[in-house]
Amino acid sequence: MSVDVITQSTPELVEAMERLIPQLSRSAPALTAAQCEALVAQPGVYLFAFRPDAPLADGTTPILGMLTLATFTIPTGLRAWVEDVVVDGDARGHGAGQALVEAAVEYAQSLGARTVDLTSRPSREAANRLYRRAGFKLRETNVYRFSGE
Repeated sequence: MSVDVITQSTPELVEAMERLIPQLSRSAPALTAAQCEALVAQPGVYLFAFRPDAPLADGTTPILGMLTLATFTIPTGLRAWVEDVVVDGDARGHGAGQALVEAAVEYAQSLGARTVDLTSRPSREAANRLYRRAGFKLRETNVYRFSGE
């Protein structure tokens, strides 16, 4: 298995977004080619993609998982935030999520990030186990959201 940082939009990335985003969110639409281009062009935002080492039965090595790492500098230092972790349903349970998270943490540390944070709903039990295995600790904090509605 391999994890790479995507640096440009391709038809393969657009196809992966069409397939993976509905598995991540019921309400978020898949990204268009232009939106994929804008995503990967953002400074401080890194899109990680997981692919299998061996080709699938059809001979392809598609993107089977994605993770977004957002970094930003605040007065106390460089911070990193993991968002939108998704692994194709057929690829779950084979280490893709762990490989993505570990690659993102390593990359954030190489940039000098003081911390790497993420959130996960308690109902996502497998995801929460993954994050604990990867060394994340549950924090006692309140999360607030302003939606403007």
